[in-house]
This record gives sequence, C-alpha cells and structure tokens, in this order.
Amino acid sequence: MPSIKDVANLAGVGVGTVSRVINNHLNVTPETMEKVNAAIKQLNYIPNEVARNFKMQKSTMVALLLPSIWHPFFSELAYYIEDELDREGFKLMLCNSGGRPDKELYYIDMLNQNKVAGIIGITYNDIEDGVSTDIPIISIDRHFGKKITCVTSDNYNGGRVALQELIKSGVKKAAYLGITSSIYSEVILRKNGFIDEAEGQGIEYIIYEEKGDVYNDNVYFENFFKIKENRDVDGIFANTDLLAAKYIDRAKKYGIRTPEDVKVIGYDGIQDNKLFHPILSTIRQPVEEMGRMSVKLLLRKIEGETLEQEIYRIPVKYRLGETT
Repeated sequence: MPSIKDVANLAGVGVGTVSRVINNHLNVTPETMEKVNAAIKQLNYIPNEVARNFKMQKSTMVALLLPSIWHPFFSELAYYIEDELDREGFKLMLCNSGGRPDKELYYIDMLNQNKVAGIIGITYNDIEDGVSTDIPIISIDRHFGKKITCVTSDNYNGGRVALQELIKSGVKKAAYLGITSSIYSEVILRKNGFIDEAEGQGIEYIIYEEKGDVYNDNVYFENFFKIKENRDVDGIFANTDLLAAKYIDRAKKYGIRTPEDVKVIGYDGIQDNKLFHPILSTIRQPVEEMGRMSVKLLLRKIEGETLEQEIYRIPVKYRLGETT
C-alpha cells in the first residue's frame, strides 16, 4: 500500500506539501496541486483518514512549550517556529511555563488530553517521568532517556571557538561564567569545549558557576569578584549573552573596562540592534535553522516517519562585536 511519503517522492515535493493538498490548504500553487494529485492518482493512494483522525483528532495545532517568552532567544525561536508551521498549514499554541516544572507538567498533561498534533518544547527541569511519547515531540537543547528527538546548536564547538577568539584578541587568562542546572542539557557542552580548547592551547583558565535554582545577579557577581584568582582574568566567555551583558555592567563598578581591561564573548547572538552599546561579541546560535528544522522534523514524526538521528546539531558562527 503506497504511503504519503511515496506520493511526495513521486511528485517531487515534501510530505507537508502533500498533506496540505489533501487538506485543501490555500497555500499551495495550482502547479504543485496538479503534480500531487497526479501522483495520488498514479499510485492509487488513499489517505487513511480513520487512523489519521484518531491519532490527531483532525488537529492542526502544535504546542510550543517555553521557559519564558520574555527571553529574546526564546522569542526569536518562537517567531520562526510559528512562521514555519503557518507555511505548512499548522497553528501554534504557546505555553509559557515560567521555568516551573509543575506548570510544564500541567501543560503536558493538558496537551495530551486535547490531542494536539505535536509538541516542540524547551525545559531544563526534571520532568522526564511526566513526558509521554504518545504525541510526537521535538525537544530543543534537552536530552531525554526516551526516544525524543533533540534539535540544538553545536554547543561544544561554540565553546572552543569562543576560547580561540579570546586568545586571538590577546587574552592570557580566561574565565568561563555559567549558571548550572541539575538536569543534563546540551548547554553544558559550551563549557566542555571551552575547557578542552584551553587545555589544548595551554592557556590558564578558571570555571565559575552557580546553580540556577539559587541564582541571584548581585550575589553571583559579588562572589565572582571577591575571589582573588579572578581579579587578573582578562577574558570572559559567558554561556549566555544576558550573563555576558550583566558581567560587563557589574565589572564597571569595579573599575574594569570592556574591552580595554577584559575581553568578553557571550553565547546566543540575541543582540542585533546597533542602538545597543557596546555590541557584544558572541557565538551566534542558528535560531532560524533550529526553529524551522524543529517543525520539519516534528511534521515528519506526525506523519509516522522514523527519523534518522536522535540529535540534530546545527553549526554556530562567531560574530565579532565591540567587546573583544
């Protein structure tokens, strides 16, 4: 019995396009519709509407679970996910958890009951026991023990590149600043890449981290600056742009200038507006690619495909600013 993938291959289009034609979505050109319908007729493909409707309950709704819509990275990611879903004839349901595990579990339970077509989620909490694979799921940055596909940036290489760029700018002693989680995620690879590159190049470095559940801006930097061995650091790699920006702000109070006294590199690439100064040097995450790939992979799962990989890592780029 031919599948929707067979139709897509014969017509030379994506599975999502075939789905749009079957569902009479307006966002399909007449030429594409003709090709798909010809392939359907040639293969004698009959959509299994009974099974499809039971699984999806005719849902064209995809849920996006975010820790915070206020964070610029998550906001940008949501934009591209919604745009890609719209192209494919799906709608977005935004679930803003505030980073609370109880709220995340509440949303997941609600989504399971309402039978959304699928879920794209970001969580840094221990909620694995509450996550079911009955509904197709794509995770961003986070690994689960279950067979849930993860889309992420190349965090390890990002850490290495950050240290390389600090060295190029003349740094002799570098520090990694991070906020840790008790749950493993790809973010930790930023630190691992930084350490491996520092040891490979024989440069002095320190690691400074505090747990996210007790993180406080003032306490974090007060503790950092009062440590004697941190005072001669001339290069900083912060594992987020926001943390890098906060370091620059706090360093001023100690008479430390950026980039004259210390070079600073962040991670995310959320600061694009030239009205902000100084423009942060950063490891830019491929946010658009991550968002669009997450949707494409999710739609393949919705159609019953088995994905080739469990983790999809997308390359990052160094973006020079005014802080190195």
